[in-house]
Amino acid sequence: AYTGYRGRGGWGRRPSWAIDYPEADHHFMTVLKRLTNLDGYDWDNAIRLEDPELRRFPFLYALEVGYMDLTEPEVRGLRDYLDAGGFLVIDDFWGMREWDNFVYNMSRVLPGREIEDLSLDHPLFNVFYDITEVRQTPAIGRGVNGRPTWESPDSKVPMVKGIHDDDGRLMVVINWNTDLGDAWEHAENPFYPLEYSTYAYQVGVNMVVYGMSH
Repeated sequence: AYTGYRGRGGWGRRPSWAIDYPEADHHFMTVLKRLTNLDGYDWDNAIRLEDPELRRFPFLYALEVGYMDLTEPEVRGLRDYLDAGGFLVIDDFWGMREWDNFVYNMSRVLPGREIEDLSLDHPLFNVFYDITEVRQTPAIGRGVNGRPTWESPDSKVPMVKGIHDDDGRLMVVINWNTDLGDAWEHAENPFYPLEYSTYAYQVGVNMVVYGMSH
């Protein structure tokens, strides 16, 4: 399920969370069903954090979180979802300003929970594909013709971080300084480098398989 929340505007009339939606969802689910035995739903499920139906979805994907401004009902909804065993993947936010805002909002959702680096020996990186490095997946138009893959000078290093519950369960995966969703969305675009879309799909499959099996 995709999550919708208040934040900065997206392209045209689309809110920021919908920048890659629904093409990224459709492409990713097609690949996921081809490569695994998971019985996933073929289409997208956009849902708000305060929706009581949120618990129906074991896997939640949220992007463009760098300028999110969660309401109290959204804070409670996401906290209840994670405490009930939900798995959240964060994607597509860049630089320290967006990081600081994300950390502030997550501290409201999960007060006292530390955000930790996930090393490459974490099962997340080898549960299906063997991921041997954290690569930066750029938005379309970047990473080609001499253009950098990063969005700003303080977003050159991609990182994968996580938040665990009291039992050590990884409940939030944070992909910072990277844009997996754009790679899913534009995988069929001949001008989007195959190396980035391949990596993004492998990481995405690992995240789903891990989230559904732990």
